[in-house]
Amino acid sequence: MSALMLLALAGMGVVAGLLAGLLGVGGGLVLVPVLVWVMEGSGMHAHVQHMALGTSLAVMVFTSFSSVRAHHRHGAVDWAIVRRFAPAIVLGTLLGTQLAGLLPSRELRWFFIVYAYLIAVQMLLDAKPKASRTLPGAVGLGGVGLGIGVVSSFVGIGGGSMSVPFMSWCNIPLKRAIATSAALGWPIAFSGALGYMASGWGRGDLPAYTVGFVYLPAVATLCLITMATAPMGARLAHRLPVAKLKKLFALLMVVMASQLLIKALA
Repeated sequence: MSALMLLALAGMGVVAGLLAGLLGVGGGLVLVPVLVWVMEGSGMHAHVQHMALGTSLAVMVFTSFSSVRAHHRHGAVDWAIVRRFAPAIVLGTLLGTQLAGLLPSRELRWFFIVYAYLIAVQMLLDAKPKASRTLPGAVGLGGVGLGIGVVSSFVGIGGGSMSVPFMSWCNIPLKRAIATSAALGWPIAFSGALGYMASGWGRGDLPAYTVGFVYLPAVATLCLITMATAPMGARLAHRLPVAKLKKLFALLMVVMASQLLIKALA
């Protein structure tokens, strides 16, 4: 990876960390497109989307841990929900990483593009489900958890864009839903990173310094930067208009998804 590409990766790591602190969004929706761009710009062509997803989840193992600690110190995490939800989510994430290993990068990229557009539209419209029910039983919660895990592994995210609306729909207060979602993001990231390591293990067409589909130089660079900048973003959240920033983030998602779309069509 060239010095220019590392500089671009570091710059976007700053953006991803600040956004995570400001808006409570996982960095995956920002990091995956940038990782694709950096890897392809460095001359990598095989399994680029897989490596971007695996690397994004590996970075989140470290960044989400610091987020969970902060929420836990404020007593905002509902650990009872985490204990009920986490096993199915982990199972879904592991299943998703193995399914992803069987798919070509092109299909995974299309899935990411569609998902990114959907999240951007949801943010622009500020669409939120109305609280109208309680959490389902073990079977219902297990089914939802499996779905969140699979989709998260296909997109390289911590699942907050799905778990927060779901918990809000089930009458969980928003702040508690966000904190609990952050706690669920860590097992998604950990199991997702392990899953992509396993599904890419032993493939001979991967670049140096990879463990399966996880690219270690990018993990090292991004972990240091995002862990340093996320607390700064959290402090800025009390001073800046977060609602307007969410709109800007949605527009950023449209731009990044469109860039991937143009490449996919080409």
